[in-house]
Amino acid sequence: MLNLFGFGPILTLSNNNNVPATDKSSNPITACLLSAAFFGALGSSFIYGYNLSVVNAPALFIKAFYNTTWIERYGEPLAAETATLLWSVTVSIFAIGGLLGALAVSIILKVLGRKGTLLLNNIFAVIAALLLTLGERAKSFEMLIIGRLIIGVNSGIALSALPMYLGEITPRHIRGSIGQFNSILICLGVFMGQVLGLPELLGQESRWSYLFSFLALPAILQLCVLPFLPESPRYLLIERRDEAGAERAFQRFLGKKDVSQELEEVHAEARAQENLHTASVLQLLRSPGVRWQLITIIITMACYQLCGLNAIWYYTNGILREAGFAENIIPYITLSTGAIETLAAIISGLVIERIGRRPLLIFGFSAMAVFFSLLTVFLNFQERLSWMPYFSYISILAVIASFCSGPGGIPFVLTGELFEQSFRPAAFMIAGTVNWLSNFAVGLLFPFIQETLQSFAFLVFVVVCVLGAIYLFVVLPETKNKTFMDISKSFAKINKIPAPSPSNEMELVLSSKPDMNGRVQDIAKMESSF
Repeated sequence: MLNLFGFGPILTLSNNNNVPATDKSSNPITACLLSAAFFGALGSSFIYGYNLSVVNAPALFIKAFYNTTWIERYGEPLAAETATLLWSVTVSIFAIGGLLGALAVSIILKVLGRKGTLLLNNIFAVIAALLLTLGERAKSFEMLIIGRLIIGVNSGIALSALPMYLGEITPRHIRGSIGQFNSILICLGVFMGQVLGLPELLGQESRWSYLFSFLALPAILQLCVLPFLPESPRYLLIERRDEAGAERAFQRFLGKKDVSQELEEVHAEARAQENLHTASVLQLLRSPGVRWQLITIIITMACYQLCGLNAIWYYTNGILREAGFAENIIPYITLSTGAIETLAAIISGLVIERIGRRPLLIFGFSAMAVFFSLLTVFLNFQERLSWMPYFSYISILAVIASFCSGPGGIPFVLTGELFEQSFRPAAFMIAGTVNWLSNFAVGLLFPFIQETLQSFAFLVFVVVCVLGAIYLFVVLPETKNKTFMDISKSFAKINKIPAPSPSNEMELVLSSKPDMNGRVQDIAKMESSF
């Protein structure tokens, strides 16, 4: 039987020209690392993806439940405006919960660590599952709305804590591939929501509440496995000063006894941040040494939401109807969107360490711009040519595949890579805030954009994708197979600061902390001791 929590390696990656042979042979993917990536993502990213799609199938049943409950309470049918408002709140409050989770995550990470935050987050998932499942039986639509808010908080915490955990436990030559577990499990969650929502399964009036019961399963599985896996060794060494614990964690994740090289790499990062506590958001915003990293993450995360993928779902069913597909088979055809999404994410995870983050991001946004342009053309000719809807649907699949090839997962990987340990929680808090605010903006504004521009609405997303690709081409350096210190050095020139080196790391740290004048002598002594 496979030992999920042991030391033994189970798989070695294929040759990578940028990784020395000694590194490849000594850093295979171990069962412990793979378990942390899979079960960490299962109880986090999977739940987020599942909630993106799970409300689509039972939408009519939920609205009918709202109306029935209203009649029983007040003796009259639910007014159309009130029904629209309740449904809009039910859908959009998920993003508000996500924003609340993103705002709280840096504090939780500081207190509980990466693994502890993920474990605590499962409580939100279980509570939300109970509220969403029992709301119908209790005849309370308020329970559904509160449940959606709480599962949003769960997703907001998960999308920050998980990428940070995966980035800190993984050797740099496979950091991108392991980080893509986040994207792959999001796509699998979306696909599972589509499958379980089919009429033959749980997409029926008598069963729709059980769609939400499923939320508890991945959370419980993570609770059963994650306690037996190590905490982030970087967190243990830099923030907890637990060198013995960090060494044991590295040994289990890497499957080898001698981890002196990995410990020294973390020590080098720790020396550059000695006496620097975890930075606040304000300190991050004021620090000139990470200014362009922060701008890059804000723009990349905004493009992640504003590139138009969410808007695709508004058109898919209508295009299939125009193509002549029967109404009863459309749910099965739309499964192809989830399948394509998952396949593209898996392929991206397999090639990211060969191709790199930067090319995949630029290609993804550029390809989305091309296929959104084609989709606009096809939509405008759809009523004139009977076969045109098929090309429209192919364009939709191409947009989805382009998104998942890079923009769908790499922004989360980059957020963990572009910042060193002390800035990382605050960076994820800012990235999460941008992500959820952009998500809310798309849901709020796209119906008005669609009403005004009709089929030309996708040209707005063409502009966003083109601008995003140009920015990344000009500013973003490649980060694959680089240490966090190396990545910081890559931004030194554009940040207009000296590149960090063993002799000036302390000076760089001091320049980013305006209130440390009284500690200069102590730090100088500590630096000389190394």
